[in-house]
Amino acid sequence: MSLMLHAGAERIDYDALHLMPTPEATETHVPIAHSAVVDMVRYALGYYGHDITQEDFGVTPDGMRFFGVLSLQSPYGGYTDTVGLRNSHDKTFPIGISFGSRVFVCDNLAFSGDTVIRRKHTVHARRDLPGIVAGVVEPLQAQRASQHAQFSRYQATELSPEAADHLILQLYRKRVITVTKIPEILGHFENPPFDWGGRTAWRLFNSVTYVLEGRVVENPRATTDLHDIIDAVAT
Repeated sequence: MSLMLHAGAERIDYDALHLMPTPEATETHVPIAHSAVVDMVRYALGYYGHDITQEDFGVTPDGMRFFGVLSLQSPYGGYTDTVGLRNSHDKTFPIGISFGSRVFVCDNLAFSGDTVIRRKHTVHARRDLPGIVAGVVEPLQAQRASQHAQFSRYQATELSPEAADHLILQLYRKRVITVTKIPEILGHFENPPFDWGGRTAWRLFNSVTYVLEGRVVENPRATTDLHDIIDAVAT
């Protein structure tokens, strides 16, 4: 599975998601159905030539918050491209769309960015959202190519033990990881549970995302600093 839920949300399929009730609209708040967000993103992805190979969805028990991951067919080996979705009916967060990757061998998720559609849930938002979503999806092809080039740099960047230690401490200082995760990440870097190649930035990247265990689905910006820190050495 490519969607891991750690904050009380429960897995749900699309048919059940489509049947979920949406709160009644008020004069100032018009909730958008979770399934409608999926439908808009599905349509935009298809229109711009992206093929969806897998869908995973989750909602909180009260149905107020939604998380989803759409896996895309990728021409690149070793990982697959993913689009993360968020929506809420209780004003916890606006609709969000993120783009990232999932490494095949360990099924870990890493989102490199988070595009949040900051629009109040109004009648006009319901009317305008399809166009806004299309505007977010349109540049995705270029982002996918850029991510592949980024990962190629990671795979080509050798790390000495000192360099790896420094990067892990940087991740702690930037609060990408907690201090309790340092031994586990270091252990995976020294003795990886899967074939992530040699002692490279790619191996460290996978060690970190593996330990994070997909929590970036609920906080897609969790890996933004991770990329920034590794990009500084993988030039």
